Amino acid sequence: MRWKNSFPRANRNPLKPLALLCFSNALLSGQLLSRLQDMGYRVHTVHDVTTLQEVCEREKPIVLLVEFSTQPEVGEGVSRVKKAAATAHIPVLAICVSPDKVAQAAAEQAGVTLLAGTAAVQEHLPQLLDKVLEI
Repeated sequence: MRWKNSFPRANRNPLKPLALLCFSNALLSGQLLSRLQDMGYRVHTVHDVTTLQEVCEREKPIVLLVEFSTQPEVGEGVSRVKKAAATAHIPVLAICVSPDKVAQAAAEQAGVTLLAGTAAVQEHLPQLLDKVLEI
């Protein structure tokens, strides 16, 4: 039998803020999921970047964390979230291996709120979330 929401009951507590993760890197996604839960967030994972806007509209996250690359699908997914009236307010923390000028330009074009490197996120996740949520 399949449940509509298959994540654990403790993760559905409506009093906790929801963070939405969109990552293809399972190791980094798992680490972020654990850290966010330890920080008091509910976490929902999206595996298909093409459904990102629809999931954001349905789930209403307080923040969106994406694995950002210069591949157009990720930028297009974030861009759809930022262009839709119902989801434009959601801050986006994009994470990439090395945030160079090309990645920065692609992130700005997509509407990313903050771009950070993987190492910075692993060390400073609470501070980066504070920053992205106050912008």
